[in-house]
Amino acid sequence: MSQVSITAESRSDFGKGAARRLRRAGRIPAVIYGHGAELVHVCLPGHELELALRKPRVVLVVQAPDGTRLTKPRDVQRDPVRLFIEHVDLVVITEGEATERAAIADAIHAAEEAAAEAGIDPATAVAALEDAIAHGEDPEHAAEHAVTDAEAKAEEYSDANRAAEAAAAAEGAPA
Repeated sequence: MSQVSITAESRSDFGKGAARRLRRAGRIPAVIYGHGAELVHVCLPGHELELALRKPRVVLVVQAPDGTRLTKPRDVQRDPVRLFIEHVDLVVITEGEATERAAIADAIHAAEEAAAEAGIDPATAVAALEDAIAHGEDPEHAAEHAVTDAEAKAEEYSDANRAAEAAAAAEGAPA
């Protein structure tokens, strides 16, 4: 499951200098908002956050001083050169939204495993899965045929490439 618990500390210092001090200490400034909740400024442990954000459709269970919230990352700002996380915006979500995100994350994991087993690019299978979900299909059913869809798409591209190569060869051949 892609649900990660993370402990947050409240913060009262704002601005560039305060954010730099937090980052030097291994903490990442963040903001939590949404669903009628009041805006909360927190800082999160950098390493734990980096690991959590590697998971697809992650749900962060943020344990802040004023209570526990289910959140999802909305915006992750990174340093353009070193790619370190500089700031994170988290949106409060409901239990239903968290369950839906978890189902999609499980489907993505299943599609990646099936694609690796079939010898095709996992990213292609995940793209086929997300396309099926976007068209209203249930994540579990979409995962079952994501690899087949990816293979069909790859075959389409191969056929188009063969046709283009044949056309190029025909143009270059003397008559």
